[in-house]
Amino acid sequence: MAATASQAGQGGILGWIERTGNKLPDPVFIFFYLIGALVVVSLIAAATGYSALHPTQKVEGTDNPVVINALSLLSPDNIQRLWVEMPATFTHFHPLGYVLVVMLGAGIAERTGLFGVAMRAGVRKAPKFLLTPVVALVAMLGNLAADAAYVVLIPLAGVMFAAAGRHPIAGIAAGFAGVSGGFSANLLPGQLDALLFGITEQAWAVLDPDYPVNIAGNWYFIAVMTVIFLPIIWFVTDKIIEPRMGKYVPAGSSGKMIEDDDKPLSPEQKKGLWWALFASLAICALWLVFTIGPGTPLIDEDAPPEARLSPFYRSLVAGFFMLFFFAGWAYGKAAGTIRNHRDLVDMMTGAMGDLAYYMVLAFAAAHFVAMFNWSNLGLIFAVQGAGAIEASGLPMPITLALLVLLAGVINLFVGSASAKWALLAPVMVPMLMLLNISPEMTTAAYRVGDSATNIITPLMVYFPLILTFCQRWKPDFGLGSLAATMIPYSMFLMIGGLIMVILWVALGIPLGPGASIGYELPTGG
Repeated sequence: MAATASQAGQGGILGWIERTGNKLPDPVFIFFYLIGALVVVSLIAAATGYSALHPTQKVEGTDNPVVINALSLLSPDNIQRLWVEMPATFTHFHPLGYVLVVMLGAGIAERTGLFGVAMRAGVRKAPKFLLTPVVALVAMLGNLAADAAYVVLIPLAGVMFAAAGRHPIAGIAAGFAGVSGGFSANLLPGQLDALLFGITEQAWAVLDPDYPVNIAGNWYFIAVMTVIFLPIIWFVTDKIIEPRMGKYVPAGSSGKMIEDDDKPLSPEQKKGLWWALFASLAICALWLVFTIGPGTPLIDEDAPPEARLSPFYRSLVAGFFMLFFFAGWAYGKAAGTIRNHRDLVDMMTGAMGDLAYYMVLAFAAAHFVAMFNWSNLGLIFAVQGAGAIEASGLPMPITLALLVLLAGVINLFVGSASAKWALLAPVMVPMLMLLNISPEMTTAAYRVGDSATNIITPLMVYFPLILTFCQRWKPDFGLGSLAATMIPYSMFLMIGGLIMVILWVALGIPLGPGASIGYELPTGG
C-alpha cells in the first residue's frame, strides 16, 4: 500500500538521522557488509589474544575459571560451520517459525476483511486520541504472549491507526515501543519472570543457597513500569513521531481513506463479525480445556511451580494461528469473501508472498547473529562490561543506574534477554548482594536497560520484520526512517526507567510480595 508523506518535520537531528540512514544500502547488504567487518575484527581479536574469564565455568578438575578467547571466523572450524550449517543457521533463526505460523492465520483474517472491518467497527465512535494509549497498553500486556505479540499486535496497531484516519506507521511505532521497548512492563508476572528468576536463582545460590525463590519478586516493579511507560509512549507518539510524519494519504485516493470509518457496516459484515466472534470463543475454550481439562496437556505438573505454565506460554503461537485461521474463515464464509477452500489456500499463499522480503532479510540477519556468537566477541564484551561495574564501588542508586545502562548497551550486541542475563547474573547478582542489594532489585534494574534499547538495535531479531510492516504502508520507508522513528522512544524510556530505579531505591519500595531492595548475608555467609 503506497503512501506519500508530508515533508514537515524532516529537519533537526531526527531528520538528519532519517536522511542519512536512508542513504545506506539495502538492509540485506548492510548485514552482509557487517559480516565482512565482523570477520576482520574477529581475526584481529584472535591474533591479539583478546579474552575474558568466564564467570561460572571452571576448568575441569580445578577451581580456575574457563578463559573465553576471541575466535577467528576464518578458523577451519568456523569456516566448516558456516558452509555445513548454513541451512540450519537460516531455518533455526529464532523468530522465523513464529512469523510463518502466525502469519498463515493472520493472512486469512486480513484478506477476508476481518481485521479491517473489526478495527473500523471498534474505532468508529472512539476518540482518536485514545488510540495511542490503548495500543501501547495492549502491546505491553501482550508480552504475556511472548514472541507472538510482535507478529500479531504490531501490524494490528498500524491497521487501527489507518482505520481512524491517523498515520499507520505511528501506530506500528507505538505498538513496537510497547511490545519491545516495554518488554518487561506488565500488570502480571509471566514467562519472562520465570525465565529471568530461574537464572537469578542460580546466581544467588553461590552466596545464599537458602534464599527463597519468588517468581513474583518484580511484580510491583513491572506494574509501575507499565504505568510510567504508558504516558511516555503516548507523549512520544502523539507529540514527536506522528507530527513528523504528517498526514497519511493513501496513494491514488485523493486524500480519502481506503475505508471510510464513518460508513456503517453492511449486514454481511455484521454477520461475519458475529461468526468470527463465535469461532474465536471456541478456540479460546479449546485452549482452556487443554490447560485445565483432563490431563492438562498445557501444564507441566512435574515442573517447579514457576515453570508449570511454560507449555501454555509456548503454545500461544499455535493458538494465535488457530484463532486467526478459524476467525478469518468464519468471517469470510458469512461475509461472502470466501467461496470455497481454494480461496482459503490462495489467501495463505498471499500471506507468504508478503513475507518474501523478510525471508531474504532474515537469511542475512541470521548469519550475522550466528557468526557474532561463534566469534565469542559478544560474551567477552558482556563479561568485561560487568567487571567494570563491579570495580566501581559507587553508591547503590548509581551502581544500579550503571547496570541499567550496561544492559542497554550490551543489548545492542546480544539480543536475547535470557542470554545476556545468563552471562551477567553470575557476576552482578552475587556482587550486588555483597553490596546489600537484593537479587530482585538487580533483576529489576537489568530489565529496565534490556527493554529500552530493544527498539533501536538491528540485532533484535524482529527488527527486520518491523521494517517490513512499515514498508507495507510506505514502500520507501528505510532503515534510517525506522531508526529515527524509534530513537525518541528509546531515549525517553531509558530516562524514565533510570529515574524510576533511582527513586525506587531512594524510597525503599518493595519490589513484589516479600521482595525488598535490600539484602543481608546470613550470619557466617
